[in-house]
Amino acid sequence: MPELPAACVGASLPLEYRSMSSLVSTRGERMPTLRVQSLLVGDDERPPLILVHGAANSARVWTFWQDELARRGWSSHALDLRGHGTSAPVDLGTTRMADYADDLVTLARTLRRPPVLLGWSMGGLVAMMAAVACDASACVGLAPSTPARGRDPSIPLRTGIFGPEEYGIVDHDPERQPTMSDLDRVERAIALESLGPESRLARDERKAGIVIEGPRCPLLIVAGTADTQWPRSRYDDLHVAADHVSVEGASHWGLVLNRRVLPATVSAVISWLETTTSRRRP
Repeated sequence: MPELPAACVGASLPLEYRSMSSLVSTRGERMPTLRVQSLLVGDDERPPLILVHGAANSARVWTFWQDELARRGWSSHALDLRGHGTSAPVDLGTTRMADYADDLVTLARTLRRPPVLLGWSMGGLVAMMAAVACDASACVGLAPSTPARGRDPSIPLRTGIFGPEEYGIVDHDPERQPTMSDLDRVERAIALESLGPESRLARDERKAGIVIEGPRCPLLIVAGTADTQWPRSRYDDLHVAADHVSVEGASHWGLVLNRRVLPATVSAVISWLETTTSRRRP
């Protein structure tokens, strides 16, 4: 297993560039239910990435990832799932995990080629759920919630919502965030700005077990060595075939917002993508 050093929706359109300053174009397009922030580059040979945030937060967490991907020539689309961030309000208390997966499929169908699905935490499981319907070229989970072999019927499925306090975030002071130990003040501020309510029904579904079809595409699991919520050991009995990468010193939040480890993390993901997606090319 390699280890890294510490350190709806608009379609993707081809762009022409005449200067370095125009190599990247940012578009935010508001549609009836979803909002996506797209960062596009001119290389149409690489599959675009759809970035999927975690529970009780929003696409804001992908700020640094989108910049880093664009610098390396990869277009990305950071989606606010329904009821999150700047997407239109919905009855979040009755929203299911399958609804989130449908959001990815809605976005993927607007793109010119099959995307790479990259999700963090809850978003990683959403990506796995949607991979088959999206005809994803690859799937990447950053400390993803895991699929189950079967559903546990003893766990009740409740409606309603909850907030980030159930994940240990009890105030908005950047200095008092024990779950973000490897983030600096700027990174913590972005994390806090991303927060919002979450569906208890969707969380209970994850606890009871989400059974998925596939993914049939290659799957990469990225874990942080300082992640106490989803450490590498939680994937030891994963019944879905996957490659694994560890990020030295990254917490759960650090996998998306720690700028010290981001370049090496993105490099590892891109290296894996270049190998796996090239196998699917005609």
